[in-house]
Parts: sequence; structure tokens; C-alpha cells
Amino acid sequence: MITWESKPFSSLSIDELYELLALRARVFVVEQTCAYVDPDGKDKVAHHLLGRDGSGTLVAYARLFDKGAYYTESAIGRVVTCPSIRRTGQGAVLVGEAVAITKRLFGLPIRIGAQRYLERFYARMGFEAEGDPYDEDGIPHVEMVMRAE
Repeated sequence: MITWESKPFSSLSIDELYELLALRARVFVVEQTCAYVDPDGKDKVAHHLLGRDGSGTLVAYARLFDKGAYYTESAIGRVVTCPSIRRTGQGAVLVGEAVAITKRLFGLPIRIGAQRYLERFYARMGFEAEGDPYDEDGIPHVEMVMRAE
């Protein structure tokens, strides 16, 4: 069972910030072998969705943005799960939580920059591909939008 908490950057503790940056680096930089600066300056304007397992370990995370902070629309980004919970359905739970909180805080539509290999996953969650695929840090991506419930 994962417990969820969403908070603005200013409410994150130093330990929480360390944990989320470590999880993002573990997956996006090390596992996906992308050499890039993860702290991109947008963390300060994001809400941070933290998912913890029963022992309190951070196992799921996403950033949530108001309209205009990342895209013209509301946005979700840096969606990540710890390898230990993959293929358990928790990724869909994470995206469902992120969508619900983003809709409540910032409204629809919601735009994401999805890795192409996850396009079908996000389509099942209600997102539609929009525009041409693009490369981001050596990984094919596509923008996707959720316009209605």
C-alpha cells in the first residue's frame, strides 16, 4: 500500500528533497543512462507528489504544474517509480493520483512529455498524443494531452 502526499516546493523538508532527487537520479540519470542536469529550475514552481511504501521509503514521485509554469496547460512531469514496484500496477496508481491532484489544483487540460515506449500506457490513462515525436536527452518522447474526464 502506497501513501500519497502532495506539497509545494516550499513545504518540502531537506530530507524529502534529497529523497526525490535521489530517486530521479537513480532512474533518469543512472538507469536510463542520460547525462543531464535533473534539477532544471522548475522544481521550485511545482507541487511534488510523493508516494511512500509501508516502511516510509519513497517509491513513486511526480511533479505537478499550474498552467503556464511548464506548458500553456497544466502539466505533469518527472513521473518515476522505484524499480522494486514496477509491473505491480503502481505506475497507473501514481499517474491516477497525479491526474486527480493536478485537476483539483490546476484544472484541465493536462499536458505531459511522455517517453514513446510509454505512449500506450498514457493513452490508457486518458492522454492523447499530439504533435511529432522528439528527442529529449537521447530518448524518444511525444507530447500527450488529457482534455476531458
